[in-house]
Amino acid sequence: MPRSDDRVDALLKRFDVHNAPVPVDRIAECLGARITFKEFDDNLSGILVRLDDGTAAIAVNSSHALTRQRFTIAHEIAHLLLHEGRPVFVDRLVRVNLRREPSAKPSREETVANRFAAELLMPESFLMGAIIEQRDAHLSSRALIERLADLFQTSPQAMEYRLADFGLSLPS
Repeated sequence: MPRSDDRVDALLKRFDVHNAPVPVDRIAECLGARITFKEFDDNLSGILVRLDDGTAAIAVNSSHALTRQRFTIAHEIAHLLLHEGRPVFVDRLVRVNLRREPSAKPSREETVANRFAAELLMPESFLMGAIIEQRDAHLSSRALIERLADLFQTSPQAMEYRLADFGLSLPS
């Protein structure tokens, strides 16, 4: 099975995407998914439904921040491409609680979809290029993370996690 990085690279190439922010809504639509925005309970981020005609519907929580909505769309794209056979995915937010009892761990499918979504929103080559472009800006680590998050239209927390994937843990 190809690595998700390889699948993301192929997807970006297929849809002629060369820089950030990655147009996840356009990619989803080109893959045959119709996106709708609905107000859901805060713990529900999105739903993917495969339709009988071979298309799909993605419902995104309209009350979430734009950065969260973009992550949700990317996450549902992952389910669409990687988890064939399941007609419905209902994705709830998994909160990491570092101070209390351990949080419930997401399923393997959810972990894979989260990784794919992060790689799609923040492709390695785009991210490394953006970091190199910022090298002379003399930014604090926090300011760099925020600038990159802005550029990629992700949350600063998502950007921190993605940078950590490359061993680029930046001090605050």
